[in-house]
Amino acid sequence: MGGHGYMGWWGNMGGPKQKGITTYALSPFEQKPFAGVSRAMIFNTSRRVSAQIPYIGVAFGIGYGIYTWATARHEYLLSKAGHAEAAGH
Repeated sequence: MGGHGYMGWWGNMGGPKQKGITTYALSPFEQKPFAGVSRAMIFNTSRRVSAQIPYIGVAFGIGYGIYTWATARHEYLLSKAGHAEAAGH
């Protein structure tokens, strides 16, 4: 083993004491891991959703326009006039 003695655990290797370093510790029983989570969730979610409304709104508007056009066209093709137009082809 070569004459080396026990040097201590990590951070306590037997060197000179450090000065001017302040450390703080909090017991795990005193911590509040979910403090403010519900408030942050509400505001972050509303902010992110409201930022996406212009993109979603445009896509929804285009999709709704296509749907209403296709529904009207389908109803027309099922009507008597639509059958008469299709028979002319």
